[in-house]
Amino acid sequence: MNPISTAQPSGPAGSHERSGSSVAARWLLLLSSLCIPISAMAAAPRSNTDESTASRARLSSEFRSSRFDQGSSKMVRVIIQYKQPVAASQEAPGERDMKNQGALLHTRFSSIRATVMTVPSWMIPQIAKNPNVAYVTPDRAVQLSSSDEDPISATTRDVAATQFSVDGTGVGVAVIDSGVSDHPDLHTASGASRVVYSESFVAGDISTGDKYGHGTHVAGIIGGNGSASASGYAMKHPGMAAGANIINLRVLDQNGMGTDSQTIAAIQRAIALKSTYNIRVINLSLGRGVWESYSLDPLCQAVESAWKAGIVVVVAAGNSGRDNSMGTYGYATIGAPGNDPYVLTVGASRTMGTATRVDDAIASYSSKGPSLGDHIVKPDLVAPGNRIDSLRVAGSTLDANYPGYRVGPSAGGTAQYFRLSGTSMSTPVVTGAVALMLQKSSTLTPDQVKARLMKTAWKSFTQYTSSMDVRNNSYNNQFDIFSYGAGYLDVTAALNNTDLASGVALSPTASRNLLTGAVTLTNTSLGLLSGQSVVWGNSVVWGNSVVWGNSVLGANSVVWGNSVVWGNTLLSGCSVVWGNSVVWGNSVTGALSSDEDGEN
Repeated sequence: MNPISTAQPSGPAGSHERSGSSVAARWLLLLSSLCIPISAMAAAPRSNTDESTASRARLSSEFRSSRFDQGSSKMVRVIIQYKQPVAASQEAPGERDMKNQGALLHTRFSSIRATVMTVPSWMIPQIAKNPNVAYVTPDRAVQLSSSDEDPISATTRDVAATQFSVDGTGVGVAVIDSGVSDHPDLHTASGASRVVYSESFVAGDISTGDKYGHGTHVAGIIGGNGSASASGYAMKHPGMAAGANIINLRVLDQNGMGTDSQTIAAIQRAIALKSTYNIRVINLSLGRGVWESYSLDPLCQAVESAWKAGIVVVVAAGNSGRDNSMGTYGYATIGAPGNDPYVLTVGASRTMGTATRVDDAIASYSSKGPSLGDHIVKPDLVAPGNRIDSLRVAGSTLDANYPGYRVGPSAGGTAQYFRLSGTSMSTPVVTGAVALMLQKSSTLTPDQVKARLMKTAWKSFTQYTSSMDVRNNSYNNQFDIFSYGAGYLDVTAALNNTDLASGVALSPTASRNLLTGAVTLTNTSLGLLSGQSVVWGNSVVWGNSVVWGNSVLGANSVVWGNSVVWGNTLLSGCSVVWGNSVVWGNSVTGALSSDEDGEN
């Protein structure tokens, strides 16, 4: 597989089977470490009664209470989970016999050791008698469309709320975006709005409602409580921190466009209102191209000022990961102010429509590092950002232009939700997680929050992934530090962690050896701040191998197969990435949601 993100014509979009070799290897290693031989476990004979009880236990409650007519021609779509690993390219135990008797295979999920099949109803009890089968259920998700999935559940939002009793209550989050319109999901149980302050910085327009439809969507991902979907919807659609307060600072117009000055003014207002509304987080799901070093960029300097004032600034990486116009294959496309080493920069991942992160992968449109000119290692981490359901603003620009993205109740009626994709969506997922962390541990500094999130990020991705957009173009991507950063947001791990980083948590700088092409990390802090301890040093707790993982930083290299990725013959835009002929970006500040309906 080509490890670089490339677009090429492909067949029709559809279900995507991924290799389960790495997962299978881990399971085989686990099985080999068991004290009891597998043969010994199967040695003891069992009575017919025992077998009947065991097989019934392998059926879900719906199937246990059903009668199955041997002569019935009814077909049922089922999910069959197995006790052993299921490789994507190999038949599961008993699968061939089922096919020979009329069953149809849809897909194999190596991550959950399962197959999805349509089988004659009479076959279901027979499947349960297979000793290799762990459990059989109806494919309950068959009634749901992809827009009705809950893709941010993989971040363990619900577990965080119950296990740690946190929902962001008392934490103020400044949403600097296209405005926030009123929505039931942004109210308290008593009906009061949790949008506690609103102000517009759009020239000539003092209204604070959301004419574009983007800021409200973002606010819902951060703090929606899902009340509008409590009934009539296939599932509830809450945000990450359903008790957080929203400070609405509008900087983008009805077309999702704004200016640096408007954005900077809003950042300054957030700093000024920090004590009044306990503003601990700023969400910036917007950006523009990089025009100069972050040390000179006024927008970057503004976010640094907020960071130093004690506010965590969470910024979208951008949606230019497919851009190969300069021969960089989407590398060096991080936008400003996401290129600043202080802020927490977020890329977008795909959840594959499941609640587990094992099968998740990078979204091909998610911008990659290093940053232009400064070579800052970005993004810092990734979170779900593909086809995210959140709050709809009826009549807004996005709503009018993309009516197909509306998400309504199952039986029809007025849609309260809307589906969008992009790093604009993954950013508020992280922002909501930060609000949970700060409610639990209110004394955390921005640097401690960033360090904790990066250290606890999940890092077990497969080396290569692929995806397909709505136009049937396929993309190949690789797991490297400039695509995934420190890894995948893990809220539960972050809330469980009690480490306190000392010093600053500036994202590191990448350096490339001109002779060998090897890419290594250096501490950005050392060039800026003397006499202060640094988070990404050689200490046991915050060493590079802990934050980014040994698999990514092995042999002082920060990418898989760097000689391939950064070789001059393959990466024609090498000089663009590493500064010999930097091509600066555009100057338009705008929302960072994808123009299309995500990707498969």
